Amino acid sequence: MKEIDKFYHSLMQDVQARTLASEDGGTQEQMFTSMAVDSLAESGETENAEIVYYEHDLGTRNQQKINGFAISENLETVDLFITIFNQTQERSSTPKASIEQAATRIANVFRRAIYGDYVDELPETSPIFNFAFQLGDPDNNELKQALIRVNAFIITNGEYKGEIPNNLEICGYKIFYRVIDINYLFRTQESSVPIEMDFSEGKYKIPCVSMPVENADYQAYVAIIPGECLADLYERYGARLLEQNVRAFLQFTGKINKGIRKTIKEEPHMFLAYNNGIAATADHIELDRTGHYIKSISNLQIVNGGQTTASIYYTAKKDKADISGIFVQAKVSVISDKDKFHEIVSKISQYANTQNKVNNADFTSNNPSLVAIEHWSRYLLTPISYTNSLQTYWFFERVRGQYKTLRLKEGFTKARLKEFERKYPKNQVITKVELAKYENAYCEVWDGRKLLVGPHIVVRGNEKNYSIFMAYSLPKNDKKIDNIFFEDAVAKAILFRTADKLYGTKRSGNQLGELKQVVVPYTLGLLNLMTKNKLNLYKIWENQKVSDELADFVYGLMKQVNEFIPQNSPSKNCIEWAKKEECWNEVKSHSWDVDVDSIADDLINEFTKSRTIIKIESDKEEVANNEEKIRDISPKIWEKIKSWGEETHLINSKQLSRIFDITYNIKFKKPFKINVLNTAIAIFNIVVDNNIDLLYDEDENSADGNNVQQENLSSRQITSAKDITLDVIAKMLAWENEHPTLDRWKVRFMNDVLAGSRALTPKLQHGFLLNYFKLADNGFKL
Repeated sequence: MKEIDKFYHSLMQDVQARTLASEDGGTQEQMFTSMAVDSLAESGETENAEIVYYEHDLGTRNQQKINGFAISENLETVDLFITIFNQTQERSSTPKASIEQAATRIANVFRRAIYGDYVDELPETSPIFNFAFQLGDPDNNELKQALIRVNAFIITNGEYKGEIPNNLEICGYKIFYRVIDINYLFRTQESSVPIEMDFSEGKYKIPCVSMPVENADYQAYVAIIPGECLADLYERYGARLLEQNVRAFLQFTGKINKGIRKTIKEEPHMFLAYNNGIAATADHIELDRTGHYIKSISNLQIVNGGQTTASIYYTAKKDKADISGIFVQAKVSVISDKDKFHEIVSKISQYANTQNKVNNADFTSNNPSLVAIEHWSRYLLTPISYTNSLQTYWFFERVRGQYKTLRLKEGFTKARLKEFERKYPKNQVITKVELAKYENAYCEVWDGRKLLVGPHIVVRGNEKNYSIFMAYSLPKNDKKIDNIFFEDAVAKAILFRTADKLYGTKRSGNQLGELKQVVVPYTLGLLNLMTKNKLNLYKIWENQKVSDELADFVYGLMKQVNEFIPQNSPSKNCIEWAKKEECWNEVKSHSWDVDVDSIADDLINEFTKSRTIIKIESDKEEVANNEEKIRDISPKIWEKIKSWGEETHLINSKQLSRIFDITYNIKFKKPFKINVLNTAIAIFNIVVDNNIDLLYDEDENSADGNNVQQENLSSRQITSAKDITLDVIAKMLAWENEHPTLDRWKVRFMNDVLAGSRALTPKLQHGFLLNYFKLADNGFKL
């Protein structure tokens, strides 16, 4: 089966499972839309998306349909989503006629909204009232004035190889069509799909020279880009051009730099001399046959110069300035070493952005605090209580797709899938975006008298809320991320999800209203203020649930908040008002009809037991353990690993060259340099994942795989690798602690799996079976 077909089947299963599990009463089409839009958001192609559903006059000239929309934080971009969903078991093609029909329907929605007559037809409870109000409100022209581009995404789970509908213009706004089919979604699973720019037959000539000396890390180019070209790219792509790791922190704001504007209007011929230009990265640059001009660029990402780009565009657009004489210097780095890609790009972003203060923590892909949270999520088991006898993990997904990837690695059989989901339940996965929502809803963050974080920030949408979380809520020092931080974070997740469920859904038929995204975070923010930050979060963690008394309190408060906000909103669009600090201030100052004494048992008091900080081995200890693990493998085995790596090409040339240093250090007991040790561990992991038998070649019990020795068989209660479970590993380790028998690296490896820091793959099961044989032959019994 092709990988794309595996992806399709997995996707359809997820859509069906999530639809059944959802209590919002949605359809498979809307669940698929939500999953696809989440993928686009992770790739930086949209922000602040809302999944809605509206259709009208289907089959007529004025037919309309929309599955979702998004308005960017700086109001420059409106994204429209319309879905074509096929409930087929096998991957199929989406016909061109369906694409064209969808293009017409979504364009009609925008046309009706932009001309302002939609709002009068829609009830305030309509799923697209908020969208129509923002776009068509005659008393608020802010969005209309700032809007540059409208992206119409036609999303389908089918395969489409036809032409993209022609771009069109409505009321002076350009609509750019995109078709997001199953192949596109498949590619986004690995990484964002790059922007491909072809200048070979275009109107722009971009002179370019490359760095004369090559190196293993990157290749540098210096280009002169016409201002008109840069403005066109900005109009078409906007924030997609901005390097994703800093997009949330250095957004294109639409503000025109006064100095840049003055130069463009008064001295355009001096622009190249006065301006510092832009710094960018790319995956690939192809020069024309002369070697003097750019033919094409793949995945151009601006890491410094966003304001320059936006200012050129706005000066031309708003001031009608002639930018034909404007040229911009661009330094473009093409990263050669893909293993160092994120590290180098982050450093380029950090060092290039000297005009904007960018903290190291702003580069979120490898943020130390998020890494620490991930580490705790693989280490801490839920406590055993009278309501919870099964210990599980709360899985923090620092990188998109981690849970799914690990699940696929372990899910070779139904039994293994069941075991994995017992250990890591689906409903105990927390993404970094969700973590930001739970944290920012609960606690205010102040800088002097300035409120930086509150529940109104959560209402602004995932992307904006996440950027605020990274800037102000997440501890900058990863040493502050301990077990107490993680336990409290999970408690906030349980509390938020409980409130979300209590608010009610369409399916349950008891929903309080249409303001869930406002009422839930506002209520939890109020709860924290009313209890003076004394809510016993550890009690929620211990019980893995909210008490009945606390649940009743939250529900009663939500009912009041749900009525208060629309009644006191200065406009019909109360959701927009709820995004502002003024709304939160009014909510805080109101007198609520609640009895805090009713939840006294849920608050911290003098009898509340103190909490203990758990210590995990330090980095030095980890280095020492890694070195011991490597030294336990004999030079003879390392030579076999080298031969195997050369034959299979699973170990790259740089790693193979390091094996000489590794064996030398082992033979002569020389200390390991950290880079050599890291390479040794990387090779070790490759062997474990692909051919663990190599590591057992010297073991006297490795004669014939699953049945290693024929003698002493009576002492063995299992003979198959599939019988090696986490429970068996735990019992083996307990016996090993009393009767040391195995090599130390084998013990550590089993400990890693038991702690959840490494997946129990079939190959590891086989290796641990060999461990079991050796223990059984020395007296171990299950």
